[in-house]
Amino acid sequence: MILPARNEVESLPAVVAEVMECLERTSLKFELVIVDDGSTDGTRSVAARLSQDIESVRAIRLRRNVGKSGALQVGLREAVGDRIVLMDADGQDDPAAIPALLAALDGGLDLVTGRRTERQDRLMKRGTSRLYNAMTARVTGVHGRDFNSGLKAMTRDVAGSLDLYGELHRYIPVLASWSGFRVGEIDVHHRPRLHGESKFRKARFWRGFFDLVTVKFLTTYTSRPFHLFGGVGFSLSAIGTGILGWLLYTKISGHGISDRPALFAGALLVLVGVQLLSVGLLAELLVHFRNTARNPSRLAEDL
Repeated sequence: MILPARNEVESLPAVVAEVMECLERTSLKFELVIVDDGSTDGTRSVAARLSQDIESVRAIRLRRNVGKSGALQVGLREAVGDRIVLMDADGQDDPAAIPALLAALDGGLDLVTGRRTERQDRLMKRGTSRLYNAMTARVTGVHGRDFNSGLKAMTRDVAGSLDLYGELHRYIPVLASWSGFRVGEIDVHHRPRLHGESKFRKARFWRGFFDLVTVKFLTTYTSRPFHLFGGVGFSLSAIGTGILGWLLYTKISGHGISDRPALFAGALLVLVGVQLLSVGLLAELLVHFRNTARNPSRLAEDL
């Protein structure tokens, strides 16, 4: 189990105690990995003390704050076991849901997300979260209503396939689905924050939006970049050509066009469109050479 923590000195002891109590009631062999993401309060000392006092707790400290994605990536690299559970250290996730998450894995899913049915957060955070989830489902085509829930369980294969950075922890279900794994959600209880303050800031929404564009590109156009660059480039070129054609007709009709902004707009659209088409073709060549290098069997022949 991986528990990323950032300035959770007050919440961490109670959360760890509750997790331990829940897991000890099962017959599972487990390890709890606390990843201190460059905390500036006493989280580091608390995590170190917990790892010394409890045999199944391990603490990892990051010398500076790298963000939740980076902390989770470190935890996934260090964790052992066939099944891995992710949970935030702020106390809002209920550890009592862990057996249900693991049961969903036993039922055939490769990754299961705890869907928070009644969010105990501020109105603004709930509103932006709903918008984010709707956009993510629409853009990626992956069904889900709570992609960013911190409570997740996954198989070792899913954990090994993830490469998290930036804000990509928000899109773990999307990345797993793109890799061919079966993903799903189950309802879980969500609790109010008892200590500390939320790490949510307005800027995180915009960073998440840009990462959504990144995820869409990685999961859709990595093997066919010309479909993206070529489509946009062709559209811009077509619009620019239409504008220039209209201006040509206007010129033939005896009207001046040298001082019209449309002339510059049309020429610029055609130029940008041609450049995007060229970039798309170059990207296709790179993909072709990469695939050829990775598949030397294409070059083999019988003697």
